[in-house]
Amino acid sequence: MGFRENLKNQLQYSGMLVKELSARSGVKKKTIDSYLGTRCYMPSAEAAVHIAQALGVSVEYLVTGKIGSQDRPLSSFSPDIQALVRATERLCEKDRHIMLTIADCLRNR
Repeated sequence: MGFRENLKNQLQYSGMLVKELSARSGVKKKTIDSYLGTRCYMPSAEAAVHIAQALGVSVEYLVTGKIGSQDRPLSSFSPDIQALVRATERLCEKDRHIMLTIADCLRNR
């Protein structure tokens, strides 16, 4: 997945609206909308850093979708969570989206 998809997923996971992300990151809402749009504009490094900080993730995660050295290492999670993450990585994008939707429903109970 690319920046656009990772940003969309992280926004959904966090429950944050684009308007709120804009306020927290200092990046204009219209600019964030352009990153989320079908043309998929890429942010400047500075904007990406501000957005990542506001979402509580690394820039590397937003760009690649992978947990980097600045994030909590997978080995620090329980074996069950590690297995779940590894299984999720092998899913196609559609199935991964379904899993994220289920996780959001469970989180919002």
